[in-house]
Amino acid sequence: MGRSTSRSRVSWPHGKSFAFSVFDDPDFQRLECGVPVYDFLTDLGFRTTKGVWPGSSASQVSDRWGTCADPAYLDWVMRLQTRGFEIGWHGASPKTSRRSQTIEGFNRFRQMFGHPPRSMSQHYSCHENLYWGDERLSSGPRRLAYNLLTRWKNHGLFRGHVPHDPHYWADIAAENVTYVRNFVFGSINTLASCPDMPYHDPSRPEIKYWFASAEGHDVASFTSMLREENLESLEAEGGACIMYTHFAYGFMDGTSLDRRFRRVMESLSRRNGWFVPVSTLLDHILEQRGPVTLGPRQLASLERRWLVHKARYGSA
Repeated sequence: MGRSTSRSRVSWPHGKSFAFSVFDDPDFQRLECGVPVYDFLTDLGFRTTKGVWPGSSASQVSDRWGTCADPAYLDWVMRLQTRGFEIGWHGASPKTSRRSQTIEGFNRFRQMFGHPPRSMSQHYSCHENLYWGDERLSSGPRRLAYNLLTRWKNHGLFRGHVPHDPHYWADIAAENVTYVRNFVFGSINTLASCPDMPYHDPSRPEIKYWFASAEGHDVASFTSMLREENLESLEAEGGACIMYTHFAYGFMDGTSLDRRFRRVMESLSRRNGWFVPVSTLLDHILEQRGPVTLGPRQLASLERRWLVHKARYGSA
């Protein structure tokens, strides 16, 4: 897959000083909260990644979840793609999917968007998640620490990488998906938190490359991460930020955009950043550095740092 590690500084296209993207998980994101956020991002020149649930024959339109089973929602997401936003995978549906449903979801995604998803994030509770829960960690002590932090509620729950399990689909992911989100950190410079991303982990061979994110799961943590001193640091370091968020979590204040969100994004847009979707950003790093495979020591260091973040903040 590639050499063991590579931490040289990345130069960004068009003379840009840093890179910025977002992977937006679609949880609770209906049209009334999604459309204003993405219109605002479009007007400011941001192009990011929006996760979707393509649905399956068992999916139903819900007033709780926005999914591509809703024709109006699908029409909106397809228009986002024509604007230059990346559409990513967040599972076949908000509920656990067996292998046949996941395959159907992949086929629907391809029909809707013209290609399989290149990047994905995993919905927290779906049993088909790949290497999730304590399987995100590579040693017994670190898995024990994770299970103590989470009160063992996820132990053995996630089976998407287990051959012959009804939820197995790791072979489908290996054929289609390039980038899978994993660890989330409390620093704006994701490339400093995970300097070898996108990286391959040979102990989880079906995943081509993993990537990390910066903590921003709701409007409060998102806007705190993008405060002025952090933006100045990100630009000075020439780094890259991939925000983890749910744009349905407080980014609309009634019928208006949250003022904090508006302020930080307007400030960010005036900086010399490269504002592109997640896969575009990660493709560029790969082109500059070549593929990276993490060895056991590097992986252990990454996992320990993530456990420290999770102990402090919870979240993903």
